[in-house]
Amino acid sequence: MAGFEEERRRLVERLVREGIIVSEKVKKAFLAVPREEFVPPEHRPWAYEDHPLPIGYGQTISAPHMVAIMTERLDPMPGDRVLEVGTGSGYQAAILAEIVAKNDPSGRGHVFTIERIKELAEFARRNLEKTGYIRYVTVIVGDGTLGYPDMAPYDRIIVTAAAPRIPPPLIEQLRVGGRMVIPVGDAWGQELLVVDKTEKGIRVKRDVPCVFVPLIGRFGWRD
Repeated sequence: MAGFEEERRRLVERLVREGIIVSEKVKKAFLAVPREEFVPPEHRPWAYEDHPLPIGYGQTISAPHMVAIMTERLDPMPGDRVLEVGTGSGYQAAILAEIVAKNDPSGRGHVFTIERIKELAEFARRNLEKTGYIRYVTVIVGDGTLGYPDMAPYDRIIVTAAAPRIPPPLIEQLRVGGRMVIPVGDAWGQELLVVDKTEKGIRVKRDVPCVFVPLIGRFGWRD
């Protein structure tokens, strides 16, 4: 564990130097959450390499720099209710929970995360349980392109798979004044979009190029 802590610290310092991590809250979250607990055991030695790692079922845990970019663009705040589409191994959910819920005195902050692959949802749930974040995270199995209307509206929505377009249910479930971060494009490459919802509709800012696994579902790609 001591070795992992040192590797984690070095990775965070590099992401700060490169201007990828810019806020104190994201820096603290990355230092707190043990990424090695969110990768399969055979990939643990590479947990703090800055590239994606396979987690089974054709899915990956995103590279740390991309998790940092998306978290910075999302700009979550303590007390926010966050919807994540694409749980994967649970790492991004843990980072978000560290910011919005762990030290939230109001008790309102919470992360709701949807995963379409039941086995991955169980993997994520186990990872969140052993790291103590499960109290701040609700894992749902389902079609993430439909969102999770039971707990809407959300202050923040983050999508960790590539959509052909922004799913309308996610726009509907984002509160006015809220923000969504989502990669949109085709199978060969996408752009990260930062979507702010106003009383007059949505405002979309195009951000960095990226490559994510496809978002499968009614308002995504077909399986």
